Amino acid sequence: MDGAVLLAFAASIGNMLQGWDNASIAGAMFYIKEEFNLDSMPMVEGCIMAMALFGATVITTLSGLLSDKFGRWAMLLTSAVLSLVSALLVIFWSQHVYMLLFARLIQGFSIGLAVTLVPLYIAETAPSDIRGKLSTFPQLSGSAGMFLSYCMVFWMSMLPNISWRFMLGIQLIPSVIYSLLVIFYLPETPSWLVSQGRVYEAKKVLQRLRKEEDVSGEMASLLEGTRVGHQAPSMEEYLIGTNEKLLNNKLVPAEEMIKLYGLPEEVHCVAYPLKRQNTEDIVIGHSTSHGASFYDPIVSITRSFHESFIEDAHNIFNEVKEHGPVERDEENQDDPKEHDLEHQRDDVDDVGENDQLIQSKPKINGLLAGGKSGYIGGRWKLAWKTSSEYCLDGHMDSGMERLYLHEEGVPISENVLLIDVPASGDLIKATALVNKSVFHKDQTGNNNIDLCSHEKGLKSTKWNDLLEPGVKRALVLGVGIQILQQFAGINGILYYTPQILEQAGVGVLLSKFGINPSSVSILMSAITTLLMLPFICIAMWLMDRKGRRRLLIVTIPILVVSLIVLVTVNIVKLSAELHALLSTMSVGIYFCVFVMGFGPIPNIFCSEIFPNKVRAICLGLCSLTFWICDIIVTYTLPVLLRCIGLAGVFGIYAIVCVLAFVFVCFKMPETKGVPIEVMAELFAFDASHPSQQKENVYSQEEDL
Repeated sequence: MDGAVLLAFAASIGNMLQGWDNASIAGAMFYIKEEFNLDSMPMVEGCIMAMALFGATVITTLSGLLSDKFGRWAMLLTSAVLSLVSALLVIFWSQHVYMLLFARLIQGFSIGLAVTLVPLYIAETAPSDIRGKLSTFPQLSGSAGMFLSYCMVFWMSMLPNISWRFMLGIQLIPSVIYSLLVIFYLPETPSWLVSQGRVYEAKKVLQRLRKEEDVSGEMASLLEGTRVGHQAPSMEEYLIGTNEKLLNNKLVPAEEMIKLYGLPEEVHCVAYPLKRQNTEDIVIGHSTSHGASFYDPIVSITRSFHESFIEDAHNIFNEVKEHGPVERDEENQDDPKEHDLEHQRDDVDDVGENDQLIQSKPKINGLLAGGKSGYIGGRWKLAWKTSSEYCLDGHMDSGMERLYLHEEGVPISENVLLIDVPASGDLIKATALVNKSVFHKDQTGNNNIDLCSHEKGLKSTKWNDLLEPGVKRALVLGVGIQILQQFAGINGILYYTPQILEQAGVGVLLSKFGINPSSVSILMSAITTLLMLPFICIAMWLMDRKGRRRLLIVTIPILVVSLIVLVTVNIVKLSAELHALLSTMSVGIYFCVFVMGFGPIPNIFCSEIFPNKVRAICLGLCSLTFWICDIIVTYTLPVLLRCIGLAGVFGIYAIVCVLAFVFVCFKMPETKGVPIEVMAELFAFDASHPSQQKENVYSQEEDL
């Protein structure tokens, strides 16, 4: 995965420029005020600080539409060039304050594009298995940029001749590097290329990223992703194997079997739909074991997918088998298998229904085993089956349905009568999200899916697409998590940190070394930023191991405790030393824990939950929410401090964190390892069956 890692690192330099700018303008304002005599013009001073924020908010409104029309790569390049232009304006043409304001506006445009497009770019190029880690790069690079910029500004503030233009303009160097990387190294994302009908180019990019020739599984998933959201999927359960005669003769009638078709050079499998074929029953089977009606159904479903795979179950999706497939037509194959199965069927009556498991450790070398062709990430594979539906003229039209298959390693429900398959058997149980495919029967040759036949681009996104139930549900979650993040207190803590460090005696200690007050303030900010970096690295390590949701559930209570301590020390009269100690510890813990969870995860989550056709627009709306809330929190903080004091402000933040904890527990699904197309399909499914799911849950609780 080196290709995807390097691409994510290079793309995240856009966020490094954002962090660099935040730190450099904070340090340069001390000297800008002196040159332009801004003490008598506080409005102009506020505009200089806020202009980049205003520019970022404006451009974010258009970023989704622009990236859909011109591509992710073009918008990343635009962001890099705008940052370069802003640096040139500051260095050569900022003799007047209004030109400085214009340069800050241009820089805001660059920041807004980077904040929106970098997470989108990484999500669309990263493999599902390490998408969380790579999507944490923007948080790491942004904080690293802030630290490097603070160090540079501190060094320059110690020089006899201080130039604020050089402080801001030195950003020209990383901007040039970023522009060159975008031009010569970063490709367009495969998702956008597929949406434009440029399938061959998308395949080349995927081969470069994965360093593999066979990327047909991901390519097919991207093509199928162009239809996600058009109609709600169904959820079905299957027994799957390669031995058609085994299923036909010993388990199920031939007319109930379904052939699953894979990609070229795959072995086709045979599937038997399990008795529990009602969609709502399957949902209940996935959700009731995870504590029920208080959770949003999609939370329970995703938890079941992540937790149901017992430790000793055979992981078919992640191990490459060297065994050949079971030959269907060899007569000598039947003897031992059939004798074993006869004994198994005789013994099935002696086994309690609740104890019936699929015990197989398959040697399937086709659809669900090993081969990369149908593999799309996590424990998911993609397959197809034929379907027949009536056309307008009343005739039957043979089409294709896609199946996102997830292997199960859990006991089968008591209302499904199955036998125990021998240890050397060839059957597994899988849950499938089933929907209409973009492919048709005439696009398949020898029952194989022909990827090259699909060269049709997506229609342009319409605002009505945002009103589709699955998209609307995902958008509510994305906007909600962004609002809660901004009101969770990070801006207040940043505002309060210099005061905390001053109370702890850090400023007095540094002043003894002959450092002027402005440099002391800059150095304390650098120290604060430095504390974040190792904990962001820990978050990167945990993101794909423990999951986004679990990280938030563990870290948010720590944020609440830290804020309660800050409220307490500002209400209770304590000695100066104890006050400084508790405040410093609380602020430090808050910072370190925030960057492990609530800092990076909202952007990661928002980049993973939308279908391809509206992903950029929805992510732009989530980023717009981020900037609007940032403006509200930043500009209401001084007013709140005057009205209710620090204790009141931190009390509000603690309440918001409690609300965020409840929101995450009951509404936010886990996205770890789930392909983006599957996640969007899960939202579409969840939104199409809400009432039935709740009614079934309540009825089951009453029965119990």
